[in-house]
Parts: sequence; C-alpha cells; structure tokens
Amino acid sequence: MKTLTRKYAGLVVVTALLGMPLTHAVANEKASEVQDVVSDSWITSKVKSVFLANTDISGLDIKVETVDGVVALSGVVPTTAERDLAITKAESIKGVKGVAADGLKTSQ
Repeated sequence: MKTLTRKYAGLVVVTALLGMPLTHAVANEKASEVQDVVSDSWITSKVKSVFLANTDISGLDIKVETVDGVVALSGVVPTTAERDLAITKAESIKGVKGVAADGLKTSQ
C-alpha cells in the first residue's frame, strides 16, 4: 500500500504545482492497482486461514504468496497427500486464478 502511495504522491504534487488536474485515467489506474493489491492480500489471508483451520494441513509450514491472483505455495509438508490437499484448497478460494506449488515439497 505504501508503495502505491509513494508512487502517486509525486504525481499529485507535480500536477498541483502545474495547476493540472489528475486525469480520470490515472485515477482509474490507481484504483485498479490498489484493488489488485487488496485482492492479492485478501487471497493470501484466506488461503492461509483455510490451511490453519484444516487439521489435515500443516498450515504453519506452508508459505503463501499471491501475485495477480496466482497463489505461490512453498515449504515442506510431510506427505504428497497433504501437498495435494493444500493445492486443492488454495484453488478453491474465490479469486484464485492459479496455484504454483513448485516450491511446496514433501519430506517423504
């Protein structure tokens, strides 16, 4: 969130100094980027909470990151069945466009 604020803070200052209004397109771009960040954060939080609530998944052992709706899972879980369950659960979350689980390994 801070990155977006910093990115557009300079633009706001420059346009104010020049007496130019921010265009509708720039405002829409900013809103879209903020929405993407919020959506990715929401997806990450939701996936992590589903993992932690499920007793069949080692939620603390799985790192979850989301970029543009694609969830990346990494870490080490005890079994292939648990790895597959984590992938399935992540795929079932609203807004998830895909799951990359190359970094999610099994200890067996």
